[in-house]
Amino acid sequence: MNRYPVWKYVIIVIALVVAGLYALPNFFGESPAVQVSAAKPLVKVDAGTLVQVEAALKTAGITADLVTLDGASIKVRLLDTDTQLAAKDAIQKALIPDAGNPGYVVALNLLSRSPAWLSGLHASPMYLGLDLRGGVHFMLQVDMQAALTKRAESLSGDVRTSLREKNIRHSGINRVAQSIEVRFRDAATLEAAKAVFQDQFADLQTIDAAEGAEFKLTATIKPEAARRIQDQALKQNITTLHNRINELGVAEPVIQQQGLDRIVVQLPGVQDTAKAKDILGRTATLEVRMVDESTEARAAEMGNGVVPFGSERYLERNGQAVIVKKQVILTGENLTDAQPGFDSQTQEPTVNLNLDAKGTRIFRDVTRENVGKRMAILLFEKGRGEVVTAPVIRSEIGGGRVQISGRMTTMEANDTALLLRAGSLAAPMEIIEETTIGPSLGAENIAKGFNSVTWGFVAVAIFMCMYYMLFGVFSSIALAFNLLLLVAVLSMLQATLTLPGMAAMALVLGMAIDANVLINERIREELRSGASAQAAIHTGYDRAWATIFDSNITTLIAGLALLAFGSGPVRGFAVVHCLGIMTSMFSGVFFSRGLVNFWYGRKNRLKTVSIGTIWRADSGTALKTES
Repeated sequence: MNRYPVWKYVIIVIALVVAGLYALPNFFGESPAVQVSAAKPLVKVDAGTLVQVEAALKTAGITADLVTLDGASIKVRLLDTDTQLAAKDAIQKALIPDAGNPGYVVALNLLSRSPAWLSGLHASPMYLGLDLRGGVHFMLQVDMQAALTKRAESLSGDVRTSLREKNIRHSGINRVAQSIEVRFRDAATLEAAKAVFQDQFADLQTIDAAEGAEFKLTATIKPEAARRIQDQALKQNITTLHNRINELGVAEPVIQQQGLDRIVVQLPGVQDTAKAKDILGRTATLEVRMVDESTEARAAEMGNGVVPFGSERYLERNGQAVIVKKQVILTGENLTDAQPGFDSQTQEPTVNLNLDAKGTRIFRDVTRENVGKRMAILLFEKGRGEVVTAPVIRSEIGGGRVQISGRMTTMEANDTALLLRAGSLAAPMEIIEETTIGPSLGAENIAKGFNSVTWGFVAVAIFMCMYYMLFGVFSSIALAFNLLLLVAVLSMLQATLTLPGMAAMALVLGMAIDANVLINERIREELRSGASAQAAIHTGYDRAWATIFDSNITTLIAGLALLAFGSGPVRGFAVVHCLGIMTSMFSGVFFSRGLVNFWYGRKNRLKTVSIGTIWRADSGTALKTES
């Protein structure tokens, strides 16, 4: 009656082993570390860079616990913070000879002390939030008026092009703040221009008025279009921030919108505030220009001449100089997407670009007029320009789809596509709030949270053992397994644990034991009613299950509501709360019943049952006792 089949015990053992393995990394703690990553997409962090880092540490007399090449970054684990700072200085000196043009980001960080064999099993500790790990918190204000002004500037160029294509003459086009003013000499031309605005510029609303002998048409951005532009600018800034923060190697950065024009950035584990501010404040722009093919330019590329007037000299990815004309054909604003691919005929790696309507029109005209010539794509960052690629125009390119190919590996095509997609900030931002939480304060928060969970568990276990005796011991073991399982699941999901999450853990302990209280009380009732011990245990678990399921489902619904509609700390609480409910149903019913069945199920004739009630088989009665 109360015996589990072997396969159920196998499930319990597997769950115990897996939970133990994946929860174990959380008990090793973290060590100070230095992380090296590329400051530019064209700079590679590879085995050669690893050799340079090891040589720099050896020269400085610094012994590292671990130096590894992990993906696109090098991580150096050290003994203490003093060694960490010395290692950072030594690595910076070796890798960044020119501080004004850094090729690498050397940042302070924290790494897990987990042994290699655990890492080999992909067992990693939970990510810790800002309040537990320390780090930096920024509140960024997005200049929405600048975004609208930038959009108005772009639209004024489109208006000029459209009126020229329609052969509509005007006396001048001026942008005044966020409005576009166009002057006409007669009413008929004014009406023709209004028709163009109505057909091609749905985001603009127009008013016209007579000014002396001329007519002035003033176009402004519609309120609904302005809101859409601002929303797009905010989303583009968030995407760009994500791309930049990846350079810091932050495990779980928090980048989210707050209000209509603010972005919250939290970087747990980052100790170098200046480096974080530098990366967040970068401005990058993309430009397309023609390569200067003149004889003077060719000589300047070889270093044997002066750069011709109207051109500039930039370096390609392989260090080769390229002379490009100053005239900008297209900017990153005209690029809608960039994806790596392969040429259908040669199978060479390519980068496929998609342009907007304006970019498509300009690109078609330029490529038609410059077949056989080179076109350069440049990235400008911190005032420095770099040639991403300079392909030859093979034929006229229309339709808004552009393919870049030639002299690229698959990895270079992927990097170039990522670089072109990243773009630049859609609107300027400024830091209006900055908070730094030191590692010592984070460690103090961890200690307090750990103590609250530990003492909560001890208090519940003592009460259960005193009140339900041996069944209380079973319940306490199931509660410990529930806590172990919850930590393991959070680690496997790589969830971020915050102080509210630790509060949810303490709450889950109280809620999880409730299932065992219901089961134990139901078994007591069956014993008082004269049922045999085995029948009472069987009936107690079976009849308590429906109540346990209903109560946990209703609580889970409330937790899912917090998860769906909450944000920040509320979501952190909700994640642990919901996972804790599911693990408690497994441990409180399935696991605890396995313990009871293992202890009592082998005995056909029970003489006593230790559940806080004296039950004797000869009398078939149960008496309450205080022991």
